[in-house]
Amino acid sequence: MKLKKRGANYLGLCPFHNEKTPSFTVSPAKEIYKCFGCGRSGNTISFLMENEKYSYVEALKWLAAKYNVEIEETESSPELKLQQQAAESLHILNGFAQKYFTDKLFNSEEGQDIGLSYLKERGFREDIIMKFQLGYCLEAYDAFAKEALAAQYSPEYLQKSGLVVIRDGRTIDNYRGRIIFPVHNQTGKVVGFGARIIKKNDRAPKYINTPENEIYVKSKILYGSYFARHAIDKHDECLLVEGYTDVISLHQAGIENVVASGGTSLTQDQLRLIKKYTNNLTIIYDGDAAGVKAAQRGLDMALEEGLNVQLVLIPDNDDPDSYVNKIGASAFRDFVSTNKKDFVLFQLEISLKDLGKDNNKKALLVNQIAETISKINKAEDFTKQQDYIRQCADLLKIDEAGLHVLVNKFIRERVTKFESKAQANEAISQQNTAEFQPDDADHDLLNLLNKDEQQERAIIRSLLEFGLKSWDDEKRVADFMLEEFTDEDMIDNKSLVEILDTYKNWYRQGLEPTSKNFLYQEDQHLSMLVVSIMDFPYELSPNWKDHYEGKIPTREELYKEEVVSTLNYLKLRKIKRLMEMNQKDLEKSGNAEEQLTYIQTHQHLKNMEKELLQHIGTVIVK
Repeated sequence: MKLKKRGANYLGLCPFHNEKTPSFTVSPAKEIYKCFGCGRSGNTISFLMENEKYSYVEALKWLAAKYNVEIEETESSPELKLQQQAAESLHILNGFAQKYFTDKLFNSEEGQDIGLSYLKERGFREDIIMKFQLGYCLEAYDAFAKEALAAQYSPEYLQKSGLVVIRDGRTIDNYRGRIIFPVHNQTGKVVGFGARIIKKNDRAPKYINTPENEIYVKSKILYGSYFARHAIDKHDECLLVEGYTDVISLHQAGIENVVASGGTSLTQDQLRLIKKYTNNLTIIYDGDAAGVKAAQRGLDMALEEGLNVQLVLIPDNDDPDSYVNKIGASAFRDFVSTNKKDFVLFQLEISLKDLGKDNNKKALLVNQIAETISKINKAEDFTKQQDYIRQCADLLKIDEAGLHVLVNKFIRERVTKFESKAQANEAISQQNTAEFQPDDADHDLLNLLNKDEQQERAIIRSLLEFGLKSWDDEKRVADFMLEEFTDEDMIDNKSLVEILDTYKNWYRQGLEPTSKNFLYQEDQHLSMLVVSIMDFPYELSPNWKDHYEGKIPTREELYKEEVVSTLNYLKLRKIKRLMEMNQKDLEKSGNAEEQLTYIQTHQHLKNMEKELLQHIGTVIVK
């Protein structure tokens, strides 16, 4: 992921969703990021948790290791312990299972006679078997389950991991008599397993894979990526195959920049994982019809991610595993190098063979190809898009200018759809953030009350950003605000009340709370809420100095005015609520003396309202 400096912040393409125009903004000063496209926001720790699927503790440890910071672990909250327990327990259990299966492969008679002999017959050397930590599960019904339970592993997590099943109250090994392929994440931890059957059994599936759980999400995993990541970076190319054994055979042949999709259609998350290391993807699939269709399914997504996609089809009903063993490593490298085909053009050539003279099918194909080419719409890929239009028009035997028009039509449709969505979001955003401009008091007060949530967030933001600044010679802003803000019922959002209460407790304990105290605390709910209410600073255009003389004040300099304004907005809301309650009491009352009191109360509240409105009208609030 690349970021470019934009004023005080940095801007880049969001790693969490597919976008062409950068909307992912990082504020070094506030130590937060926010995507204005998908709405994702957070800090350094939450970014690692979201992007790499680390737990909170794992993210802290990763950062500490990267920057050589020694961390001291303290007692965690019960809630956080529960959140971490599932992921950490599954990691530990999978590590135990991997060691058990590898041990049985090499050190048990059954493992050597059945599992190891099978792998060696397939041509795998022991060093490559050890590298990928392959193993074997004994055929006994509960051999692994007994050892795991004896080692105090929870039956709940044993089931969740997919290692065992419980039938008729009995814990049974799920991978009996199978070769075990551990699946590693980006840090090398085992997150799941693929288990391949050895003996012929028409009723049993060839592979059993780990069910999805807290640490294993198949659509976000590429088998072998941990072992391939450095080679992909070095060669600036990722080779993609289908199966576990394809990856292992190619690694054994010295071709290490290879990963597997696990036999499923490519997903956007997998493509983004590849793009972390390279823009060049070469798909190596079987040459049969199923292999071609499997490759085609991920093409449009790969083009949208900006990947340069090429295809190599293995001939003679072979797969990469069998073919590299048949012709050798050197010949396989040469074969891949000389037989790479541009994926878009290959798809077109295959489709043309099935057309015959059917004009209707040809029209559909032209539209399909035009839509595919339209996905290549990054500015830096303009030349590539034009080359595709020229070559595809030639293959289709149609007018190049006509194909160009059709491609632009698909681009315009997508842009129009995107702009409509953006305009809708902008309208909602403007409705939520429009400032209060009191012309007619009652009308504007009604508008204000429609923005309760924004004003509640504003007062918490003022407290977090300016609380430790000086108010006068004796007080800080926090002292003033906490004295003024005595009624927490003025805030409806209970999560914001929780932030306020936490701030009060820290402040009264002699601590000096800031937004960063909340950003990096263990309670991720409060942390993310604080991120969501923090502003990215607006920047003044350098052209302003040509039109205005003197220094333009900033929020930092106008913090007292902002604090007073946010408090007054909430006071207005409280007054309005008191007026509504007073009006209801007046309507219910049948006593003349009580009614007079209610009328006087209404007049008093109305005078307070007018006074606040006049004061607010003189203050400019960001």
